[in-house]
Amino acid sequence: MKIIDIPAGWPADEDAALAVQRELRGRLVRDEEGPVVGEGHVTGLDVAYDDERDLVAAAAVVLDARTLDVVEEATAVGRVSFPYVPGLLAFREIPTVLAALDALTADPGLLVCDGYGLAHPRRFGLASHLGVLTGRASIGVAKNPFTFTYEQPGTARGDASPLLAEGEEVGRALRTQAGVKPVFVSVGHRVSLANACAHTLHLAPRFRIPETTRHADSLCRRALAEALGSV
Repeated sequence: MKIIDIPAGWPADEDAALAVQRELRGRLVRDEEGPVVGEGHVTGLDVAYDDERDLVAAAAVVLDARTLDVVEEATAVGRVSFPYVPGLLAFREIPTVLAALDALTADPGLLVCDGYGLAHPRRFGLASHLGVLTGRASIGVAKNPFTFTYEQPGTARGDASPLLAEGEEVGRALRTQAGVKPVFVSVGHRVSLANACAHTLHLAPRFRIPETTRHADSLCRRALAEALGSV
């Protein structure tokens, strides 16, 4: 099994990563509506870590946006490419995630990350980072609200409330199932917040977590287990 190496020139410390983050953030596109819900493809992305061996496994799972059936899936395993620094977690996994994306033959369509986009201390989480690097529309759907404040949305499916950072709406707490804890949706790149929430609802017809994330989470865990069995 091939292990993805850390790319040459990859940021090695916090200052270098912050500089890259600032430069890429300047390329964010925030004035596009984004893909139509239920058309084309959507791709779930997730990672699993083995800190003891310094490995990360990434999964990319392409779904038919209308039926939510799996079209294609791909994985990659690489070295963790950056230390653990809050706000810079994307730098730990992006080379491996990109390798999984590159292994796909189908058009990925909308990228759906298990994490954040604009809901980030510097408004540039994983979903934004990947969106800018790939040029694709992307959203982040997180299980927890990070450090931001929000009011509980109503209890019905589809109810939402703003996720706020110093008074700015950086995402929404969205109830994907009635009476179940909300998820936290934020724009990544080339999509509106309203459209990001509409996609998230469509991708979560039965469970709290979108089908994209459910498939990618399961696949990256399997890929990591297989990698550890062969190391």
